[in-house]
Amino acid sequence: MSATLLHGKDLITFQEWTKQEINMVLDSAADLKRRFALNEAHRLLQDKTLFMMFFEQSTRTRNSMEAGMTQLGGHAHDLTPDKMQLSHGESAKDTAMVLSRMGHAIACRNCFYGIGNTYLRELAEHSAIPVLSLQDDLYHPMQVIADLMTIREYFGLDLKGLKVTISWAYATSHAKPLSVPLSQLLLFPRYGMDVTVAAPKEFPLYKDLIPVAEQNAAENGGKLRFTDDMDAAFEGAQIVIPKNWGGFGNYSFEEYNAGEEACRKEMKANLEKHRDWICDERRMKLADKDVKYMHALPADRGNEVTPGVIDSPAAIIYDEAENRLHTAKAVMALTMGGRP
Repeated sequence: MSATLLHGKDLITFQEWTKQEINMVLDSAADLKRRFALNEAHRLLQDKTLFMMFFEQSTRTRNSMEAGMTQLGGHAHDLTPDKMQLSHGESAKDTAMVLSRMGHAIACRNCFYGIGNTYLRELAEHSAIPVLSLQDDLYHPMQVIADLMTIREYFGLDLKGLKVTISWAYATSHAKPLSVPLSQLLLFPRYGMDVTVAAPKEFPLYKDLIPVAEQNAAENGGKLRFTDDMDAAFEGAQIVIPKNWGGFGNYSFEEYNAGEEACRKEMKANLEKHRDWICDERRMKLADKDVKYMHALPADRGNEVTPGVIDSPAAIIYDEAENRLHTAKAVMALTMGGRP
């Protein structure tokens, strides 16, 4: 496959990319990681401009994209609603059409439930340059591709049968979006992994995407199961990814946006029923003896995970975070690079 075929391609979710295209990103990321380690210049986007629109805060995403653009020889604009006319109601269409005439890609994070993905797709519809998702309410492609790269580094290229547990965990920091576990649920079975999702019944994932994930598993030799027993989910797992997500999946977009305050109050009440959903040393002993702990960060220490786990040799969270840089650079270089 020619890498030039990815020029100009939007990235809203990797579900809309072929495995061949995803593998091109992973291969490119590995090469860029090697070149970064050797201090080899790789200015593949010389004088290119990326517009980054953030509706929410960010550490890994903003810095991996901005540092990545600098290392690729381009420049990233860090934009927030208060710096743009978004705060005065400018439409996604107008924003996309204007920025399309000034740069080479638009990257956006908008995680508002029932709004974010729709907003990104409207940007993409009216943009003449690639639109790259930095996370929305349903998908976080930049995180999941770094997760996959990290897993391949530890477990090799053949991931068929690898036992991965994606588990809900208690947290008090905020009601986190569904997008990280949903992206993992969709992508991991495409590489033949056996994925278990554990969550209390009050914290389901977005139901419309479950059949898509099941089809991905069926077509690629993966497995997918759901449980409300965290201990059972950890048994024999080779990778555990315990992370909080809000109870947004209990509500349709219309229900949530019509009564957000009431929905959030109910989610908070449901949250307090499950303080015992923590990744601790006892649960890690239920898993495979060489189990790896992953997390997209920031982790809610003492709630989602104990210090004894997150600071242990089993944790590969900083490799995962570093790979955000290399995979982001690969996505940008391939979608913003030279024309066919």
